[in-house]
Amino acid sequence: MTNSKKSNYIIPLAIVSVLFFVIGFGVGISGFLTPFLQDAFDLSTSQSYLVTAAIFSAFVVFGAPAGWIIKKVGYKYGMVIAFFVMAIGMVLFVPSSNMLSFPLFLIALFVGGIGNTILQASVNPYVTIIGPKESAAMRMSLMGIFNKSAWWLSSLFLGLFMDLNNVKLDDVIVPFYIVTGILVALGIFMIFAPLPEVKAEGEDETDEAAISGYAANKTSVFQFPHLLLGVLALFIYVGVETLPMASIIGFAKAVFGDSVQNLDSFAMYVPLGLVLGYVFGVIMIPKFMSQTVALKLFSWIGIVSALLLIFLPGEYGIYCMALIGFSNSLMWPAIWPLAIADLGKFTKTGASMLVMGIVGGAVIPLIFGFLIDAVKTTEVATVANYQTAYWLFIPAYLYILYFAVKGSKIRK
Repeated sequence: MTNSKKSNYIIPLAIVSVLFFVIGFGVGISGFLTPFLQDAFDLSTSQSYLVTAAIFSAFVVFGAPAGWIIKKVGYKYGMVIAFFVMAIGMVLFVPSSNMLSFPLFLIALFVGGIGNTILQASVNPYVTIIGPKESAAMRMSLMGIFNKSAWWLSSLFLGLFMDLNNVKLDDVIVPFYIVTGILVALGIFMIFAPLPEVKAEGEDETDEAAISGYAANKTSVFQFPHLLLGVLALFIYVGVETLPMASIIGFAKAVFGDSVQNLDSFAMYVPLGLVLGYVFGVIMIPKFMSQTVALKLFSWIGIVSALLLIFLPGEYGIYCMALIGFSNSLMWPAIWPLAIADLGKFTKTGASMLVMGIVGGAVIPLIFGFLIDAVKTTEVATVANYQTAYWLFIPAYLYILYFAVKGSKIRK
């Protein structure tokens, strides 16, 4: 950090923590209502893949433009633009539900994804560089606590407007309008918020640090091996973070059958593990361990957790999902600062490339689904089918471990 190294970053960090809370709140609401809207449209299996594609394709299509926008207007106004774009996407859900228009529903998802792309490319590097770089993972963990806790509160909020066990199409209109209003208000607030613009070391091309820094003689963002390896690490990480949340209900049905009450309660295991891991990161980093050590440790926890999930009987193995959530918690906070370190004037572009890696959240669960179909011999997937497909975790965590041990240190 250069121009704000000596300033107090507590107030800006508190403001950004509110942003993370609101992001989680909005994601929780749309995450609950989107499957309902899918059911309302009576989508086929192939059409449901279009829903996933609309959400995640925005990160790939708009990743590079997001970096250009942030480079032009800075991190703060990048966040402002992001909230207004997300508000447009949210309000588009209203006519799509009124008209039962599937194309408009896909457009709403894509526009919201564009806003999220800009926001991710703004907020994450901002949190990384606003304070000491050795405690970046701790700050990211703190943001994760705010983000994930808002998921739970979003269901309580929705309960004020509808019967969550019997959602009707007309019920979704008011919540979408309210969230749209919140996003617009937040965008206006950010214009006047005391959020200083920060720059990574060497990012200012008029600064002497940019001349003597590692990035000084680089002409392309593709000349940073540790960044490219970090993009792949983030791609894999988002996939293995999404996979347990996407598959745990199906796995629970295979283990216990449809007769068990409250199968949805198993969905809480993974977020609970994530939050506990974030708390661990806030306490331990950097006072007791570095973010590199944390990434190594949690990669090993992920490998052990996955092996337990695979080899234990299903009725015991399913509880390892909470441990997998725990192991995933510090990977995003640690990968980000390690991947954008020493990028200098390429920091914003590098951040946009990392955001493009979020598409792993669509690709890896899809690969998991193909593995399930490939190994199952009956119409309904069995416990053994799921556990065989869960081997996908092992090479994923091994690569993240490689990035922590060696990939993040390459400077050739």
